[in-house]
Amino acid sequence: MLDIKQLYDGFRNPETVRHLARTIKDEAEDLAAPLNIMEVCGGHTHTIMKFGLKALLPDNIQFIHGPGCPVCVMPKERIDHAVTLAMQPDVILVTLGDMIRVPGSQGSLAQCRARGGDVRPLYDPLDALRIAQDNPTKTVVFFAIGFETSTPMTAVLLQQAESRGVTNLLFHINHVLVPPAVNAVMDDPQVQVNAFIGPSHVSVIQGAKIYQPLVDNFATPVVVAGFEPVDVMESVLRLVRQKVAGEARVDIQYSRAVSPDGNVPAQQLVNTYFETRDAFRWRGLGPIAHSALRLKPEYAHRDAERQFGAVLTDREIDDHKACQCGDILRGLAKPADCRVFGRGCTPQRPLGSCMVSSEGACNAYYRYQGVLNER
Repeated sequence: MLDIKQLYDGFRNPETVRHLARTIKDEAEDLAAPLNIMEVCGGHTHTIMKFGLKALLPDNIQFIHGPGCPVCVMPKERIDHAVTLAMQPDVILVTLGDMIRVPGSQGSLAQCRARGGDVRPLYDPLDALRIAQDNPTKTVVFFAIGFETSTPMTAVLLQQAESRGVTNLLFHINHVLVPPAVNAVMDDPQVQVNAFIGPSHVSVIQGAKIYQPLVDNFATPVVVAGFEPVDVMESVLRLVRQKVAGEARVDIQYSRAVSPDGNVPAQQLVNTYFETRDAFRWRGLGPIAHSALRLKPEYAHRDAERQFGAVLTDREIDDHKACQCGDILRGLAKPADCRVFGRGCTPQRPLGSCMVSSEGACNAYYRYQGVLNER
């Protein structure tokens, strides 16, 4: 029988990590220029910080943190939508995880709940169906958020609501797409990224092939990596070897779960209910064309933005002036560069989304490296 604990201990084995670090150091001597690796996903950022992986690498290899946290990239006006909806009569607003604590211009959903809004956190999106069935006189709005990883579950929830005739469940869709955001980062002349660690959970659904245009357009190698320390270090080694060999291609390190084509049935389910928006504003990146999803017109009866359009506004709302989340999400600054990091901005009292989210770069720095070590 497979011992899961032993399996995961292997992916965290200190000697394996040290061996990879020594190999990276030796082979990185042949790099013609510094290797600036953007780890797109916040999960990778936390692994790098938690296990001190940066300290094991030579000086000519740097990690640059990217926009890979769906909570972090959500602009304040979208959070304000959620707060406004939660304060409507006979509305129950349900959502997942960190969204409850993310501040908008009207406060967070947690503060909205303290003011009387009916806000309920979910552990499973399908719980929204039960809440709607248990409250037939209420309108339940699922504030759906996430990258390509979580979109199929929203599609399953919608499919179930349709098939069971649960008419009082609506959706506020905030699913965003990784490749357009990465392309937007690379189009910024200030960004000095020349290699990518690609998020494996996105690739499980969409397949590693979604990164091929990035390789073709920017001659930038991409390695799709798992989230354990050995995964990250092996991926760095693969990037070093591509650079030394003068190559640029998509490589799958996380082959135990990722394929080139991904989960085709999940993709088909998503395509049944969703289409891309013309543009969507990302926190710190601005509007990006075709970078987010919305419900197709035939499901307008499920679309909270359409059904509550009279009370929702799309007025753009800037971040707090002292917050540098925008620069951090574009890889132009480290969390410790922000003058309010660890002072006016902490996980308990966040000014910006990079601190409040459990996958945010600021949260990772604060949690694992500490304020005093970073200042």
